[in-house]
Amino acid sequence: MSKKQNTIKNEITLSGVGLHTGNEVVMTFKPAPTNHGFAFKRVDLEGAPTIEAKAEYVTDTQRGTNMERNGVQINTSEHVLAAAVGLNIDNLLIEINASEPPIMDGSSKYFIEALEKAGIEEQDADVEEYIVKEIISYKDESTGSEIILMPAEEYQVTTMVDFGTKVLGTQNATLNTISDFKEEISSARTFSFLHEIEMLLDHNLIKGGDLNNAIVYVDKELSEGTTEKLKQAFNKDDIKIKPNGILDNLELHWANEAARHKLLDVIGDLALVGTRIRGKVIANKPGHLINTTFAKKLAKIIKQEKRNNVPSYDLNQPPLMDIHQIMDVLPHRPPFLLIDRILELSDKHVVGMKNVTMNEDFFVGHFPGAPVMPGVLQIEAMAQAGGVLVLKSVPDPENYLTYFMKIDKVKFKQKVLPGDTLIFKSELITPIRRGIAHMQAYAYANGKLVAEAELMAQISKVK
Repeated sequence: MSKKQNTIKNEITLSGVGLHTGNEVVMTFKPAPTNHGFAFKRVDLEGAPTIEAKAEYVTDTQRGTNMERNGVQINTSEHVLAAAVGLNIDNLLIEINASEPPIMDGSSKYFIEALEKAGIEEQDADVEEYIVKEIISYKDESTGSEIILMPAEEYQVTTMVDFGTKVLGTQNATLNTISDFKEEISSARTFSFLHEIEMLLDHNLIKGGDLNNAIVYVDKELSEGTTEKLKQAFNKDDIKIKPNGILDNLELHWANEAARHKLLDVIGDLALVGTRIRGKVIANKPGHLINTTFAKKLAKIIKQEKRNNVPSYDLNQPPLMDIHQIMDVLPHRPPFLLIDRILELSDKHVVGMKNVTMNEDFFVGHFPGAPVMPGVLQIEAMAQAGGVLVLKSVPDPENYLTYFMKIDKVKFKQKVLPGDTLIFKSELITPIRRGIAHMQAYAYANGKLVAEAELMAQISKVK
């Protein structure tokens, strides 16, 4: 049974300070339509521009996962996105009046609470899930960090951290099912080492930091000068080191809280892939750079597989529409009727078929010595299949004609030769309005994508 997409029922607002800016931030979670995904809307900027949460927009991973598109920035997005994924939310608009979400306590806990309070609502669309069929991996040779993704029955994550310090040592954390995220992972807070805190303070950063939103592991001697800096920065009368090697005023939730937080970061960063994942992630020494590099790689693989996802049909079965039924709907006639069968037809998509033979009229003059089906006729054939889809929206298709309005993003991948069986698939990008259809069309032959294009067409009543 297919899973349905989720969003939230009501909008909800929370506020806090940005970790690095120290400014008060107001953030509102809003419901979003199906297939929207996650996006941030900067309401403090002119025109309130929106940036989608996608790996391709990641520009910097120095102190969090930072995205930029057309000059619009979103910083440290990972804790918010992890909360959404952890609750199986697919579509969410995050309005924010600054470049970074509030740090809260350095975990995803408060975002989880807000989203649950808003209520989770099932939507009328199936979840798009990437099912991992073979091992995908990436290794950063310079750091030894590595991420491996392998087949599994559900989304699982294991993180292994080793920073080469005695105080932190080697830690592991595992999430066997996403439904455990809230209890097992969401409260794990961000952490830093003392030497990093010193550097950030020297560069006038972490203005929003205090001892309640970051675990500080003391990996060097706490000098008098550093103690004074920390007292001033965190507004404390005194700073001490606990027996477990962290600064005082904070109790660890788990002995392996650092590894759990790294797992939280992995989930937040891999949300930028843009689709749910069914597979097991094993991350050794993860960090935002390797997480987002892997997310970019995975997004490309998914895009490629989608494009080459050749529909499989039993051509021996009776078609949904044969050539005579197609001619009842379309005004085209041989030699310009370029589809032989309709195999599938719904309100949103159509699949058609054409047997390419040496008898085609276009082969007479198109490279007779090395016949190749002209690319423009491949596009025309896709459009004719799309025409069947568009004309389905009217009760009397025989009284309408379909006209091209726009052809965009056309790509030809492989030659189409006599003897090939072409399969065309056209899907609506947006619902048909006023007889105008905007479609994404693909053509396949020999198990490969041969052409693709965005088509816009309008139906017009025959006068």
